[in-house]
Amino acid sequence: MVAVVYSGSRTAFWKLTQNGRVVAHCNTTGINPTFVDPKMILQILNKKVVLVNNAENIKKIYFFAAGASSADRKDELAETLSSFFRYSKVLVENDLFGAAKAACYDQPGIVGMLGSGSNVAYFDGKKLMSNNFGLGYILGDEGSSNYFGKMLLKSFLSKQLPEELEVKFIRNFNLDRPQILERIYNKPQANVFLTSFFDFFTQNIKHEYILKLIDEGFERYFQTYILPMVIKYHDEDLHFVGKVAAELEDQLQVVAERHNLKIKTIIKEPILNLLKHYTN
Repeated sequence: MVAVVYSGSRTAFWKLTQNGRVVAHCNTTGINPTFVDPKMILQILNKKVVLVNNAENIKKIYFFAAGASSADRKDELAETLSSFFRYSKVLVENDLFGAAKAACYDQPGIVGMLGSGSNVAYFDGKKLMSNNFGLGYILGDEGSSNYFGKMLLKSFLSKQLPEELEVKFIRNFNLDRPQILERIYNKPQANVFLTSFFDFFTQNIKHEYILKLIDEGFERYFQTYILPMVIKYHDEDLHFVGKVAAELEDQLQVVAERHNLKIKTIIKEPILNLLKHYTN
């Protein structure tokens, strides 16, 4: 049995296959080794009956995780997974590499990631070329779901939300200023808390203020991430991967066209392409 896993900070998607056929699947809390320690990872795994029941049957795991950006993080995560899946060979890569494989397979291309976090990389068909992006939810992640959550909370707390949106926000989340600040500054996994507000954007996508926040976020993402990469690799196809890119595709296309760029593919769930690639 082979397991293919793609994990952002909020959700990890698991597909278990036997002879090239999916025999089980589940979602768990996101497993990001930057924010989740080995003890917590094992707690997450032990809560899923599907994983507990198949732990000894899985012989190989391809795990693509947000936060697995250094050799130490990869080794630590692989060791933790190996202690749970005792008979499995575990291969860990970061989520950006997984996004690149899902979008490009073995072809070169520029891959923008817009999910719970954001990033971009040039993929030469085998490996990612190093860059200075991927600064995380505090210093970076422009255009991601946690970035938009941050902008929404900032607008709410500074009384800049239009009245009709403020009413909806209070009704949907029932949060006040002390609660919000407590969750962000004194509780663990503030980045996951921020991503939880993304659905508010899709639910109110026709509102002028929401569209303005989206446009500003994507413009900042293009200026910071995409345009420098396109200048360097100007002949390569441009791909996007992630929930934010897929669910806000129309707004993403507007910003791309503003910069005379054509998007070749947008993939919402990279786990499906990764499954096809690694089980074949």
